[in-house]
Amino acid sequence: MAKREVDIVVISDVHLGTYGCHAKELLQYLKSIRPKQVILNGDIIDIWQFSKSYWPEAHMKVVRRILKFVTDGIPVYYLTGNHDEMLRKFTDFNLGKFQLLNKILLPVGDKKAWIFHGDVFDVTMQHSKWLAKLGAIGYDTLIIINSVVNWFLTAAGRQKMSFSQKIKGKVKEAVKFINHFEQTAADLAVDKGYDYVICGHIHHAEIRQIQSANGAGSVLYLNSGDWVESLTALEYSHNEWTIFKYNAANFSSEPDEEDSSDNDELHSSLDVKVLLEKFKLEQH
Repeated sequence: MAKREVDIVVISDVHLGTYGCHAKELLQYLKSIRPKQVILNGDIIDIWQFSKSYWPEAHMKVVRRILKFVTDGIPVYYLTGNHDEMLRKFTDFNLGKFQLLNKILLPVGDKKAWIFHGDVFDVTMQHSKWLAKLGAIGYDTLIIINSVVNWFLTAAGRQKMSFSQKIKGKVKEAVKFINHFEQTAADLAVDKGYDYVICGHIHHAEIRQIQSANGAGSVLYLNSGDWVESLTALEYSHNEWTIFKYNAANFSSEPDEEDSSDNDELHSSLDVKVLLEKFKLEQH
């Protein structure tokens, strides 16, 4: 399958290492594109809930596919989030085309994009981190239950459903939180004179123009969604931002020619142990 050319791809909230992560679908997507820049906007690896007992091959293959972008000379910016906040002690780390940052101001044509995860706006993250972590465990449990229910729905020929999205849509406080999140991001971006503000964190893909609360201007707010439920990413091509939404019907279930090379790469140049050794050397 011919790869799609994409100028910029933004992915967030993958939550590798959790049961809710759709790593296989993400891997299919990453194999289908040829990006010029990749932005990983936080919560890619879920260190909060990481367990040695659960790290499927598909999750490792996603990591290796990202590393393959790096070895192919494609700039990859990993911006930290709350679930991978432990990486923040290593920010400004560079390894070839790979950069680890908290935020980035990225030139996009003649415009400026301010990109960061967005957990800084989450009050529970600032004052009740234990509550946020407890909520993460509850969310992961809900996703597992949802997956079981969807399996039965699919077997019965019925449409899948999302528990958490239904809850978010009906609970006024959840809707209010999302709206407040988006408005706060927009207000700050307008104040700084940026053209785009790009976040993750709230698992709600969006592209819309937002007027600042003080009427000083407007900014294009974008959110990349997640790879737990939404299965979305942001793409920039031909001077336009769009939301990519994964649809299994658009991808072949047959193994492609790259699958065999993936298996070889598991034990060759993309050896994670080798990369970790390089990481250690860079720190000294």
